[in-house]
Amino acid sequence: MRAWLIALWWLCGSLHAAPAAPAYVGQELGAARLSGQGNYTWFGLKIYAAELWLGPQGYAADGVPLVLELRYARALNGARIADASVEQMAHIGAGSPAQRSAWLAQMKAIFPDVQDGTRLAGVLLPGQGVRFYRDGQLLATVADPAFARAFFGIWLDPATSAPKLREALLRDAAARP
Repeated sequence: MRAWLIALWWLCGSLHAAPAAPAYVGQELGAARLSGQGNYTWFGLKIYAAELWLGPQGYAADGVPLVLELRYARALNGARIADASVEQMAHIGAGSPAQRSAWLAQMKAIFPDVQDGTRLAGVLLPGQGVRFYRDGQLLATVADPAFARAFFGIWLDPATSAPKLREALLRDAAARP
């Protein structure tokens, strides 16, 4: 009986172990940790699962390095992802119409078509811009801090159209000693 209880205790501890960061997340953030995760759905259809990775400094709205990774649950056209992104930027009031038009052109050039299981990630480079990855491979870097703020604002701005997902992503966003 005692051996069974020890095995159960070990199993429960293993199931609650913190997930390991993908290799590129560790390269970008160093000691990375998962702040939170959640799903984005549209009319009941799961579009993607999101994970927010932070370094020991936690999250600050004025900008700290972070990685937001989306794991798509269905096939989507890259241009449609760009269109939806710029719509969400407008929703939170980011950028001027001219800026959003330029950002849309950049995103259409960068964002690939995705399939079920494709991972797209953005790395916030505070004061510099954003670096994008597909399945752990570098896609592009955009050296525009205003674009980076607008892009990550889609999920992290208080005015996001997905407040429950924002809450889930920022679940454990406090700094760690």
